[in-house]
Amino acid sequence: MKVHRAIVLLGLAAVLAWGTGAQDEPLKLGIVDIDQAIQSTSEGKAAREELARKQREAEAVVQPLIERMQEMREDFQAKRFVISDEARFQKQLDLAEVQNEIESKVAELKGQLQVDEQRLKGPLLAKLGEIIEELGKEKGFTMILRRGTPGLLYAREALDVTDLVIEKYNQKQ
Repeated sequence: MKVHRAIVLLGLAAVLAWGTGAQDEPLKLGIVDIDQAIQSTSEGKAAREELARKQREAEAVVQPLIERMQEMREDFQAKRFVISDEARFQKQLDLAEVQNEIESKVAELKGQLQVDEQRLKGPLLAKLGEIIEELGKEKGFTMILRRGTPGLLYAREALDVTDLVIEKYNQKQ
C-alpha cells in the first residue's frame, strides 16, 4: 500500500514537473508539518489539553479495576496451596473475568479517545487545509506536500512553509 502511494506521488510529481517545464515558471515546492502547525495554534493546544484530560479520566476509570485484579492475584498467590482445587479454579475464573473486563474497558476507552481526537482535530485540519491552499495560491507554489507522507523521503528545510501556515492561521483568528 505504501509503495503504491509512493509510486503515485512520484508520478504526480513527474507530471507536474513536466507540465510546469512547458511553462516559463520555475517549479516551486513547499513542505508543511501539519502536526507542528496543530500544536502551535491556540485551538490545537486546547485540543491537546482536552485530550490529555480525557486520557487522565480514562486512566482513572481503569485504575480501580487494575488494583482489584492485583489484590485478587495476591490473594490467590497467598492461598493457592491451601485451598481446594474447586476454589482455586473459581479464583482463576474470577481473575480471568476481571482481566477481560479490564481489556474490554481499555478497548472501549481507546476507541472513545480516538473519536474525541477526530472530533477535536477534524475542524482544525480543515481550516489548515484551506489556509495551505490560500498560501499556495498567494505565494505561487506549484505544490505543497505534507511532511511525513509516504513517498516524501527527504526535503530541505528551506522548503518548509509550516511557519507561514501558522502565521496565516493566527492572523485569521
